[in-house]
Amino acid sequence: MNILNGIRVLDCSIAMAGPFAAQRLGDLGADVIKVEPVTGEWQRHSAAGGATGNQINVSFLSLNRNKRSLAVDLKAAEGKALLLEMVKTADVFLQNYRPGVAERLGVDYATLSAINPRLIYVSMSGYGEDGPYRSYPGQDLLLQGMSGAMLSAGAEGEPPSPAGQYLVDAVTAYSAFEGALAALFHRERTGEGQLVQINMLDAITTIQMQELSVFTVGGKPQARSAEPHAHSYIRAPYGVFATSDGYITLAMAPLATLGVLLDDPFFEGMDDQTDSWTHRDAIYAHVKAKLVTATSAEWLERFRAADIWAGPVYGYAELVDDPQIRHNGTFVEYDHPTEGRVKTPGFPIRFSKTPSQIDRGAPLVGEHSREVLSELGLDSDAIDRLVASGVVRQHA
Repeated sequence: MNILNGIRVLDCSIAMAGPFAAQRLGDLGADVIKVEPVTGEWQRHSAAGGATGNQINVSFLSLNRNKRSLAVDLKAAEGKALLLEMVKTADVFLQNYRPGVAERLGVDYATLSAINPRLIYVSMSGYGEDGPYRSYPGQDLLLQGMSGAMLSAGAEGEPPSPAGQYLVDAVTAYSAFEGALAALFHRERTGEGQLVQINMLDAITTIQMQELSVFTVGGKPQARSAEPHAHSYIRAPYGVFATSDGYITLAMAPLATLGVLLDDPFFEGMDDQTDSWTHRDAIYAHVKAKLVTATSAEWLERFRAADIWAGPVYGYAELVDDPQIRHNGTFVEYDHPTEGRVKTPGFPIRFSKTPSQIDRGAPLVGEHSREVLSELGLDSDAIDRLVASGVVRQHA
């Protein structure tokens, strides 16, 4: 028995943020029905990294496990009628249409809540449901650029550097996941559904709670150093440093201890809370010059023995093979009917009594259309007619 068993989610979202949020609900046991066009959701046709897969590309595979696929044309009257019928017994409706599209399709909150007042309606957008940027494209890199975070790291005068993850999509997905769970809890107490709105701009802005408060409350300017410091609001040393055979990270080391380990008199008499700011570039330069004289493993051993915060810089190959990652069971493996043995990141939340599990891999387009419509009360003849007319797609 999983925590969200008995909860039904209608996932009408595309790309990453919406599908990722719905997948997390599915991981907790919700029955997630992916309502997608008869041609398949956009992500099925856009393979990140060129990883196309057999019948399902890796992008789609990674974001749509624990879901069933109903492929239906919502622009057809019969198709929309099927969705509205499902809304009657749904618990969560999740969409990330461009602002205004839900109203044009007739699946906006006002319409669906009139059908089912207990419905949790999660609406995701790039910049908000209204306002001057309402129609702008909500794409991860564009929002990273707007967030201000790119100018909190790196060297002054160097180009801003984006994150190595689809950071805004992921933060937005978790915000939607959190919002859906909170609204479900509210409904348990009161019996009433509600509208939950998430936008990418607010999500990436509010996750910078500490940094932006230092700016707005503390009045500290966001100023990068001449050297590539890892964060403008963290004292030196703080960044990535080359060793003789790779790179390591080093964070906020006590300057006196650091000077002893580096055998560098430059650090003598320095105060952590003042000199680490006023001499940030010089500290970086001295650390940089010393660390290239030994290997990453040698420096990490010395730093850890002295209780200095330091760590390796991994690529994905090293991450996947890390002993703590293996110990945690961070990655899960399962057999997919068309893609074979699959290994992907697993479940970040652990429950002692209701652990998450994979009940099914990402579905083929319309793989569960007949099953879902049968549950809706349609007989075989009616489903056959919908398939023959093109309103519904059933995977062969």
